[in-house]
Amino acid sequence: MYIEPRDAFQIARTASTSNDWPPAAVSRGLDIVIALCALMFFLPLLVLIALAIACTDRGPVFFRHRRVGLGGKTFGCWKFRTMVVDAEARLAEILARDPEAAREWAESQKLTHDPRVTWLGNFLRRSSLDELPQLFNVLMGEMSIVGPRPIVETEAARYGQHFALYCRVRPGITGLWQISGRSDIRYFERVLLDVRYVSSRTVLRDMRIILLTVPSVLAARGSR
Repeated sequence: MYIEPRDAFQIARTASTSNDWPPAAVSRGLDIVIALCALMFFLPLLVLIALAIACTDRGPVFFRHRRVGLGGKTFGCWKFRTMVVDAEARLAEILARDPEAAREWAESQKLTHDPRVTWLGNFLRRSSLDELPQLFNVLMGEMSIVGPRPIVETEAARYGQHFALYCRVRPGITGLWQISGRSDIRYFERVLLDVRYVSSRTVLRDMRIILLTVPSVLAARGSR
């Protein structure tokens, strides 16, 4: 079911932003504890990656992109920059001259062979290290450790009637999408995974997803 973007956000505004289980305080407390522990553990790596980006490619170290969060509100999602500085202009050029790339982008919002990605950015993406700065989004209450993958505003309409369900929880650094094949699965399957997660989330399921994220990242399944 496809709906217009303006209708998708009307659905989000009228939907409940609460979830009965796990209780919000419990979920938020676990997010803070895990994020703080992860930041302390990965701090040397964060510094090393930042220095590597600064030394190999001119431009900002971090990239901040608007995503849809809890209650349909947008926020700035942080990542290490993995693309060239003029990535948006290059994307427009690629989509204008390459019909196959335009089709793939319309279907998945990704390109299998994306010429905008730097050589270091390619490594960071395949290892998922580019997403480590999202731990700061978790501390700020904009994201959770586990949840649906954060989407951009233009993707909201593709969720149809399920967009309201997406907006009931904070998007996550990891989730069912990340452990189920990532970019190898089709978009409508990704939506169904989000519906399944929000409809049946528990603390134990979240912990299981976190544990399964490790082998998924190491295997780099569906990462690009």
